[in-house]
Amino acid sequence: MDKQYSYTDFLKAMSQTGKESSAEKLLNEIYLDMFLNIIHREQSQYRLVKLIDEALDGKDQVAFIKYTDMLHHLQKVN
Repeated sequence: MDKQYSYTDFLKAMSQTGKESSAEKLLNEIYLDMFLNIIHREQSQYRLVKLIDEALDGKDQVAFIKYTDMLHHLQKVN
């Protein structure tokens, strides 16, 4: 995931005569990558919230701090 797409690549794909499908494929790849990134982030957040709940239930302060820090970092990055 996290591929870097450039506007130049898209323009090259668009400029190829008779190759509109090339630009369409690039856009589909970009959208798919974005979708997978969103799903991965949501799943990671869900997993961390579950781990935080378990740490609270078990009164495990070290785990709680660790998982909340990870969740804060994930939310800052995205």
